[in-house]
Amino acid sequence: METSQQQLLEWLYATANGNRSAFEKLYQASSGKLFSVSLHLLRRHDWAEDVLQDAFVRIWHNAADYHAEKGTVMTWMISITRYRALDLLKSRRIKAEHLDVTEDLVADIKPGEVLGLTREKVKLDDCMEALVPEQRQSIQLAYLNGLSHHEITEHTGSPLGTVKSWIRRGLTQLKRCLEG
Repeated sequence: METSQQQLLEWLYATANGNRSAFEKLYQASSGKLFSVSLHLLRRHDWAEDVLQDAFVRIWHNAADYHAEKGTVMTWMISITRYRALDLLKSRRIKAEHLDVTEDLVADIKPGEVLGLTREKVKLDDCMEALVPEQRQSIQLAYLNGLSHHEITEHTGSPLGTVKSWIRRGLTQLKRCLEG
């Protein structure tokens, strides 16, 4: 069962006041989703765990900096996690576009195949840029940040049906563009 925004908000405010029990509840309610976001970006379980731990340390220390008018608690925590994952990638000098290839396959890839993967990445970037900004943002929030449709509505201020339409139409357009 998904924890309500109000409950997360109460736990975060209590965490800002040093309440360890509230922080533990916040962790229990959100760590699975945040780990998923981290793992999606990093593609390595060990790195995702490190980022999750670092993200929660930052959440503990910065809980008082959260402002409800800027977005939901979950969106705020996802942003912290996402930035920690991106910082890890930068520190390890790894480009995110190459992480879709597993380590086992990298050793077997020939130079011409790397060029093909790069072209696919460029094609995907071009197709994403061709989307209407709302479609692109909704797809990125859903698939890169791991937000649910309801969280995207809170983030964008748009109705649920509109968000679902943006994602559905955007994915259809992406498929056509990538196949074309």
